Amino acid sequence: MILEYKGKYPQIDDTAYLSEDVVVTGEVTIGAYCSIWFKTVIRGDVAPTIIGKSVNIQDQSMLHQSPGMPLEIEDGVTVGHQVLLHSCKVSKNALIGMGSTILDGAEIGENAFVGAGSLVPPGKKIPSNTLAFGRPAKVVRDLTDEDYKEMKRIRTEYVEKGQVYKSNQS
Repeated sequence: MILEYKGKYPQIDDTAYLSEDVVVTGEVTIGAYCSIWFKTVIRGDVAPTIIGKSVNIQDQSMLHQSPGMPLEIEDGVTVGHQVLLHSCKVSKNALIGMGSTILDGAEIGENAFVGAGSLVPPGKKIPSNTLAFGRPAKVVRDLTDEDYKEMKRIRTEYVEKGQVYKSNQS
């Protein structure tokens, strides 16, 4: 469901795939080759939500903001199932593990990996090229070549899968 809010209507690239039960409302931009999966909600009703290219946002995730605090997701990001992103910045090619929560003003660095179930508190910065997890999230190590390969595999798989699903929509 794509909804206007106070004169602002989501801008969604023609190549993006959105599941039929996704809700997108207000000042939201979704870039090329993104895939937004089942029962995800993306709100842009109090500040902008900007989603770059080739981003996948998996099932039952929630994206929202606080007034005057946009949510930005750069190109190539993977957002796992049931993730809450709120007024934060997720940098290029990062991966946010299933069930994680990233709160206001937090920043996830380029190629960073936030482990499943983690809580990144307000204002926390996770450096690029690191693995962080826990409640609250703490950096535990630098990423390995195997980590980078797996993150790339997931990104590629979701772009391809999204395009298959898109081709089946009527």
